[in-house]
Amino acid sequence: MAEIIQRDGTWAFDGSTVRITPGLHRSVPLFRQTYGEIAVPLEAVAGIVYEPERKRGRLRLRLREGSDPLLQATGGRLPDAADPYRLTVDVDRSGVAEYVAEEVRRALLLDQIPKEPARTYLLAGPPVPVSVRSSDGTVSFDGVQVRIDWSDTSDRVKRATGPRIIAVGDLVQVEWLPNSGYEDGFLRFVTRETVFSKLPPEKDPYALDLWGSTRRDLLTALVAAAVTARLPHPSTRTGEHVARERPALTAAASPTSDRHDVLLRRLRELGELHRAGVLTDEEFALTKAAVLRDF
Repeated sequence: MAEIIQRDGTWAFDGSTVRITPGLHRSVPLFRQTYGEIAVPLEAVAGIVYEPERKRGRLRLRLREGSDPLLQATGGRLPDAADPYRLTVDVDRSGVAEYVAEEVRRALLLDQIPKEPARTYLLAGPPVPVSVRSSDGTVSFDGVQVRIDWSDTSDRVKRATGPRIIAVGDLVQVEWLPNSGYEDGFLRFVTRETVFSKLPPEKDPYALDLWGSTRRDLLTALVAAAVTARLPHPSTRTGEHVARERPALTAAASPTSDRHDVLLRRLRELGELHRAGVLTDEEFALTKAAVLRDF
């Protein structure tokens, strides 16, 4: 057993699994504490490195591409402090960090773990049900469907449509961008109907606009990862899966006609909201222009 215990957390390697447990100190980001313990099987590891510095070093675990739904959902955009595969190491424990890294590297060599992208998720992702309250509303996922309940500060268009419920089977992918504190982020659920149309996050009833607490909005990555873990793996997005997303071209169903149908449907929805008085003339004009521009 190779183990290193730091204020930032604990990493333990038993020859087959790297077990990562976040620390309980207040300096440990809320995201890592909420995500909890992660068991990384050796076959998901691409490499490990210890980076020494004058005061503190860093132990970094690199995972094989496509092995982890969290990394797939966040696309490497998690802040360093929130990255569960990064451990801050005190300088007097650098020897232990080097030992842990060497033990993992030796096991990778002995087991001849491939470095090419994984063809299936090797980590389970966050457990469900999971629910996160963000600046734009509360998003929940029970393993079968996503539900978004808008907050009082959400855009009028979103509040007018009521709670948004999306079945996993209707989803194509999840898009996530963190709120940096300087620029807004978003969590968008892309369905077969909305794949061609992307309204601004603040207007899109399939997206959460992340503009409030950076610390709390970061938790939406938990939902993004949990949903991603239950979508087809990226390696299957050719062949049968692509055929489901893009049906064979016929005179009645081509990309052009599909886009046209989606456009008309979105315009009808906006028109109904405008006639009902939910959207002002100015809001209707701006949103309609955004839809037409995206198409």
